[in-house]
Amino acid sequence: MINRYPTDRVNSFSDAIFSIALTLLVLEVRVPSSEDLETYGTLGVLRRLIPSFIGLLISFFVTAAYWRSHLAFAQYIKEYDSRLLRLTVWLLLFVVLLPFSTAFYTKNFSKDGPYIFYCLNLVFIGFFNYLIIRRIIRTDKQRELMSANLAQWFVFRSLVAPVVWLLAIPVLLIDPFLSRMTFILIFIVIALGDRKFKRRSQTAEVAENKDH
Repeated sequence: MINRYPTDRVNSFSDAIFSIALTLLVLEVRVPSSEDLETYGTLGVLRRLIPSFIGLLISFFVTAAYWRSHLAFAQYIKEYDSRLLRLTVWLLLFVVLLPFSTAFYTKNFSKDGPYIFYCLNLVFIGFFNYLIIRRIIRTDKQRELMSANLAQWFVFRSLVAPVVWLLAIPVLLIDPFLSRMTFILIFIVIALGDRKFKRRSQTAEVAENKDH
C-alpha cells in the first residue's frame, strides 16, 4: 500500500521551513558591541561585517529562488506519496543547514574549506530540488497536467544552481575570487533560459492556434 499525504499540510510545512531558514540567516550577522564601536567606529565595524552581509545576500536570494521554484511546481502536486515526501524532507534538511554553513563560510571568508562546505550545502539543496521536480514530472506528465516544454523548463531551472555551485569548487583551485563570483552565472543562465523557453512556448501556442 502506498501512503498518501495531504498536499496543503506538506506545502505549508515546507513554506514554514523556508521562512525560518531565511530569517535565521540575518541572525548569523553578529550585532557589534559598544566596545567594537569605540575601537573601530561605525564604518570600521560595518567594513568588518562585509563578508557576513555578502553571505546573507547570496544565501537569501538563492534560497528565495528555490522557494520560488517550490511555489511554481507545487501547483502540479496533487498529493505526496512516500518517495516525494522523503525527497522533500531531505531538501528541507539542507535548507535548515544553510544558516550554519553561511555563518561558517562568512566567519572564515578567506578559507577554502568553509567555502567548499557552503558550496556543497547549496549543491545538495539543488540536487534534491531537481529530484523532486523530476519525480513530479514523471507522475504528472502521465496525467497530462503540464506540457513537455514546461517540464523541460522546470528541469532546466532546477539544474542550473547545483551545477554552478559544483563548478565553483574546481574553479577555486584556479582563482579563489572568480570562484566566489561564480554564483552570478545562476541568475544570468536562468534569465537567458527563461527567455528561450518563453519564446518556445509562444511559438508552440501560435502553431497550436493555426492548427485550430
